[in-house]
Amino acid sequence: MSVLSAPVAPAASPPVFSPEEIAVRARRIREPVHIVSGPTGRELGLAAGPLPDGPVLGTLPPLYPEWLGGRTFCEAHGVRFPYVAGEMANGIATTGMVSAMARAEMLGFFGAGGLAYADVERAVHALAGELRSRSNWGVNLIHSPAEPALEFRVAELLLSRGVPRISASAFMELTPAVVLCSARGLRRGADGSIVRRTRILAKVSRPEVAERFLSPAPAELLDLLVGQGKLTPQEAGLAALVPVAEDITVEADSGGHTDNRPLSALLPRIALLRDALCQRFGYRRPVRIGAAGGLGTPAAVGAAFALGASYVVTGSVNQTATEAGLSEEAKAMLCEADVADVAMAPAADMFELGVTLQVLSRGTMFAQRAGRLHAAYRAHGSLEEIPPALRAAIEQNVLRASFDEVWQHTRAFWERRDPSEITRAEADPKHRMALVFRWYLGSSSRWAITGETARRTDYQIWCGPATGAFNRWVAGTFLAEPANRSVVQIALNLLEGAAVLTRAHQLRTYGVPLPSEAFVYVPRGLA
Repeated sequence: MSVLSAPVAPAASPPVFSPEEIAVRARRIREPVHIVSGPTGRELGLAAGPLPDGPVLGTLPPLYPEWLGGRTFCEAHGVRFPYVAGEMANGIATTGMVSAMARAEMLGFFGAGGLAYADVERAVHALAGELRSRSNWGVNLIHSPAEPALEFRVAELLLSRGVPRISASAFMELTPAVVLCSARGLRRGADGSIVRRTRILAKVSRPEVAERFLSPAPAELLDLLVGQGKLTPQEAGLAALVPVAEDITVEADSGGHTDNRPLSALLPRIALLRDALCQRFGYRRPVRIGAAGGLGTPAAVGAAFALGASYVVTGSVNQTATEAGLSEEAKAMLCEADVADVAMAPAADMFELGVTLQVLSRGTMFAQRAGRLHAAYRAHGSLEEIPPALRAAIEQNVLRASFDEVWQHTRAFWERRDPSEITRAEADPKHRMALVFRWYLGSSSRWAITGETARRTDYQIWCGPATGAFNRWVAGTFLAEPANRSVVQIALNLLEGAAVLTRAHQLRTYGVPLPSEAFVYVPRGLA
């Protein structure tokens, strides 16, 4: 096993000038490297160890993977590496994944989105008990416009159990739940600075949403929470002086909820917005910008850091990890994907709003079938208005059950989760139709998790192009073996590779003649 960041005492070695030797020397990132000129003064080469005799044109210090991002991120979150395993919903990002990341001195979030309250409660209880002495773990709080009471209840659970980090995702606007998580526990430190008990990492893909998280919480929401006894006046007063979140994760083209924006355009835009708002509000602490979406190779991770990201967040690539809460059949499907094997499909949690998410298209018909349901929803006012031929096609080819049968399953579900949905559906036929169609969307992700082989062509597997890029990168290597593909090994290899490629790019800017193999990192077992 290779040790990721053990210090290496460089030995004296003669300069090298051949492309092959330069590539080997460039990979020794934990040693200082000297750029030297050759005998004729025209060639450039590399030397390691003490300064060599002859002209030295420049020296690069050692480079470690943990130095790629912003140092303040690691300090703020008690981690060694600026790397986050994101919150894949429905518990696909398991408690085991979060624990593994915490022990590896990284940050991981449990995928609470889409789960019933009792399931979230069990997971939070288990994590709080296991990781009590650590602060580098967290749980997802997902925006739930169809279930605001559940969103708020989960927020109160996370606070009451002392969850140290909360990843706020899919928010289109600030809600009482996310403001409560940001403001609860704020106090003045001994030096007068404002101390946070809970840190929010806000995942955004639009500047207008980023602006809300980068600004202090709105007075009307703070007043509401104070009036309800959820915040003290002192906490609300301090919340008016700090941003809602001090870590903004810029989510580019990703699996699941996404706006399909390219990271190279989106991150600089939000970084400029961050700078303007920090200056306007006079914040005393830096607000960090992270990168997510499309990060499946060392080159992509290195590029994110080069864009100025303080940290990176991975998602799609972790679904094939040994700790991921996805069936082996679904993992095998993901391992066959290439970069174009993705499609957009209606989202179960925001079906009526027409919100879409990115899913695997290879080997599954989910995207087409879900799209057919949404088209029927838009075109008709109730289940009864759907023409007989279309109704038969949906019942036989998509739902594999009659509308009445699905409604009975749906009714039983909402009786347990939120009976008001049944009352609303009985008064509003179009809402009843939405709930019936959402049964398919919700079930399809569970079938992929449990491995319901009979519904294989209906599997809903959240996936972005990063999965295909990852598959091509690891093909024929250590990480191609499923047993080796732990979330930590994926993380360490992406970071190590990003550091190797960063060193290669540094040397190229000096004019060193680097061959193409210097920009290739082959995964291996790292400790």
